[in-house]
Amino acid sequence: MPTIVHFEIPADNVERAKAFYGELFGWKIEKTPGPMDYWLISTTDEKGEKGVEGGMIGRQHPQHAVTNYIDVPSIETYAAKIEQLGGQVVVPKTAVPTFGYFAVCLDTENNTFAIWENDPSAG
Repeated sequence: MPTIVHFEIPADNVERAKAFYGELFGWKIEKTPGPMDYWLISTTDEKGEKGVEGGMIGRQHPQHAVTNYIDVPSIETYAAKIEQLGGQVVVPKTAVPTFGYFAVCLDTENNTFAIWENDPSAG
């Protein structure tokens, strides 16, 4: 069954947001290497066990909201299902090299979410 595997928090001021979430929840937030400004968020539960990981990025547009990424076996199959059920794909299948693919969608209530397909050969 598809489940949330990643969340992404947009920020107008990444340093301020890092400090807020780090102090509030004890999250570890580190910049990823590479050309893109992206910070990985590591979370743990009350027993210290690894939780859902996330990311932080500079806000891309005024409506850029927190996005949950849901793991699916096929972007194409689920994109078709989303549209069949009255949703919309607003950012088509996009590669994240060496990790996989994502597509950003809207549900029937105009909420943003993303679908994610693992594929280490993505490029």
